[in-house]
Amino acid sequence: MSETSSTSFSVIHPTSSEGQGPSPRHLRVMHPVVAKKISFYKSGDPQFGGVRVVVNPRSFKTFDALLDNLSRKVPLPFGVRNISTPRGRHSITRLEELEDGESYLCSHRRKVQPVDLDKARRRPRPWYSSRAISTHAHSSPPTAPPAAAPGMLRAPRRLVVFKNGDPKTRRTVVLNRRVTQSFQAFLQHLMEVMRFPVTKLYATDGRRVPSLQAVILSSGAVVAAGREPFKPGNYDIQKYLLSSRLPGASHHVYTKGTARSERRKSSNWKVSIITSDLPNSGTSSQVYIILYGQHRSSAPIYLCGTDGAQFQDGHEDIFTIMVGDIGALFKIRIGHTNSGLSPSWHCKEIQLWNMNSGKKFYIPVQRWLARDQEDGEICREFPVLNKGRPMLPVTVYEVHVATGELWNAGTVANVYISVYGEKGDSGSRQLFRSKSSFSFLRGQTDTFSLEAVHLGDLYKIVIGHDGLGPGNGWFLDDVVIKDPTTDREYAFFCHRWLDQGEDDGKIARELYAGDNSIIFGRKKLELSRKETWAAERWKFVKGNTLQFYNKLTGGFVRLHPDGTVDALGEKTDKYGLFDVIFNKGNMCIFQSHVIRHLSLAVDNSTVTGMASGGACTELRVLYQPNRCALLESALVPGQTVIFDRHGKIAAESSAGYADLSKEFVVFVKGVFLNSAVVLLATSLCQALCLQPDGSCTGVGSQSEKSYWKVHKISSGICMFESVKNAGMYLRIKDGQCDGTGTGDTDCHFKIKKNLENASVSLESTKSPGLFVGLESDGQAKPVIYTKNGNVFFYPQVVKFGRENPMGMSATPSQEEEKIHETKNRQETPAAFEAKCSLLSSTAKSNRK
Repeated sequence: MSETSSTSFSVIHPTSSEGQGPSPRHLRVMHPVVAKKISFYKSGDPQFGGVRVVVNPRSFKTFDALLDNLSRKVPLPFGVRNISTPRGRHSITRLEELEDGESYLCSHRRKVQPVDLDKARRRPRPWYSSRAISTHAHSSPPTAPPAAAPGMLRAPRRLVVFKNGDPKTRRTVVLNRRVTQSFQAFLQHLMEVMRFPVTKLYATDGRRVPSLQAVILSSGAVVAAGREPFKPGNYDIQKYLLSSRLPGASHHVYTKGTARSERRKSSNWKVSIITSDLPNSGTSSQVYIILYGQHRSSAPIYLCGTDGAQFQDGHEDIFTIMVGDIGALFKIRIGHTNSGLSPSWHCKEIQLWNMNSGKKFYIPVQRWLARDQEDGEICREFPVLNKGRPMLPVTVYEVHVATGELWNAGTVANVYISVYGEKGDSGSRQLFRSKSSFSFLRGQTDTFSLEAVHLGDLYKIVIGHDGLGPGNGWFLDDVVIKDPTTDREYAFFCHRWLDQGEDDGKIARELYAGDNSIIFGRKKLELSRKETWAAERWKFVKGNTLQFYNKLTGGFVRLHPDGTVDALGEKTDKYGLFDVIFNKGNMCIFQSHVIRHLSLAVDNSTVTGMASGGACTELRVLYQPNRCALLESALVPGQTVIFDRHGKIAAESSAGYADLSKEFVVFVKGVFLNSAVVLLATSLCQALCLQPDGSCTGVGSQSEKSYWKVHKISSGICMFESVKNAGMYLRIKDGQCDGTGTGDTDCHFKIKKNLENASVSLESTKSPGLFVGLESDGQAKPVIYTKNGNVFFYPQVVKFGRENPMGMSATPSQEEEKIHETKNRQETPAAFEAKCSLLSSTAKSNRK
């Protein structure tokens, strides 16, 4: 992430490469050459973006020559030895069998694992940066920037590569199509550039860079190593990137005695920095300073001398710098890069002289800039006192960062934030010291402190991560910043992925402050209700049979023959069943399953049974974020179905939507009938999904890839077969949970229904006590039943099944097996109702 608009930069160091000139064309062409443009993908790897190859008689004389060429581009353990059609059904053995414009899979063995080519094609080309570069002008109003044009290509990234243990040996490489075909190809390119064997890459702080994606998302520098471990050193990228940080403002720094002629509209400044005489107060890092004026801010100016011995214990260092016309100075930022063997630094004081105007400024610092001291910050801001101008206070902002509830929503990457206000910005700060034991976990809100000179009214933040580490993708819900100086809160709503493989692929986002906290809270609640309704509305399609469970009373809603209603029914009570006979959006009529002339109604604040079709029998379903529904009168909004703790009709009117007496968990009858097709949702927008390698994960999209066909073995015991990969069953075996079952007893599961949230848990019948569960990253594994949510699955019926008293059914026809993937998860209510109505009407007579 960038410091400010004035600090946005890219690597511009020249590199030497040997280009190849265009080959001369033959003057006479005897026969036309037919060229085929073909895409090749890696077997079983949807993360591999594919390679494009032009095949003609001149480029490849034989089929073996093509295999050898692909072996250098597609990372496989033994090279490319087999090419097949996308589904792996037919092998290609001759060049003539390849068709122009088609896609094929490469494998090193005969067996091929299919991949989702649509997903692989959508991956951005790795040589284009996915980092968002923010822009900012102090005079610009806080309006959202226009969206980028679809398909717009970003600039190729440049990367500084250091030699392990020798920071002085470095090269700059360009990440382009040729060198980023695969991670191995990139290492091979580095070996040629660095002139020594390169087998491993590290970040400058010593963390391993394991993949090409991690290289693309790195901070702009990596350390190349052979087989030896990482060697610490002063791998300082900043000193090699200064010349491109801000056009029009000088980045050059001159030590005392190296005068420079004054430029028009620029100022020469003399900077004196005194390092404290405390033990180990000197630093090996590169120190920078930023000057903030009324007009603008300077770029980060790195204070580099000629002898390399600056900022030692008790020493004064003097520099002459030149900046543009920034206006009246009101604050400075001082910091360092936290590099070298002893990066911690204790600064005593700073003095500034404007050599053009003669003004002098004295700033007593007396603070540590160190990860292992005080608050761990490596940069500080200080206000500057100007005559006739008020001095801004130093403020410690409280930053609350909420990670989403989705599986695998947390991140282990380093998270950075920049806060923007009417009086400047905070610069890029790492959020690394949370009040929680571990930061950025799923469903967790972390609190950080951010010290800065008061920024005035806040209007924008830029937040993102560096993309390093396994599972670096992050689902950010929102950020709330509290300003103790003005006692105001600023809310920044996100509710999106910051993940190179999800959403739009961005790992940094620009968020704007909401109008106020009340509107922000309403917006979050409304979005949550909307998402919950989208996941639950399939239950209310005409023809479904429902039960309403009240958590306060511990019973089901019953409609008796005399028209009385209570919430004391058992699960098997026949008076607790209701048929949906009318559905329009979230407005329904619930008719008694056994008393056909009565429906649930709200009449004059009283819940009763009335003749179907009356205005009082129309009830509006209002879903809460906890997956519980309220049943509100469509005739008199605010009047709801409500019971006391004894299960009797409550007389009090509705005072709010948070009372357990009004919330109902809704169950649909006939979900796990034979041949039904279901989604086992793990959250509002995720589902249990079978991956191409046979593993199961709870972070799959709610699409055909996550559809499971039900095979009913006996009452309450089922098997689940993947619709996308026929013949592969969910199973628990040998301490593993995957989808490579063949339909034996390892694949038999007992369905345990959870009344408190309408979920189910799947218990292995062969290993009683073991359930299908999810790890924190969403991977499936066998677990013991707990109520922490990792064994809860929320079934959604895609196609209703039928009763089969004889046990497993014969293989259904192809027409029954064919399930069309929903193109848009957020279907219109009319389209959704039409689809579910068609499915439910065909199975209504067979359901319980």
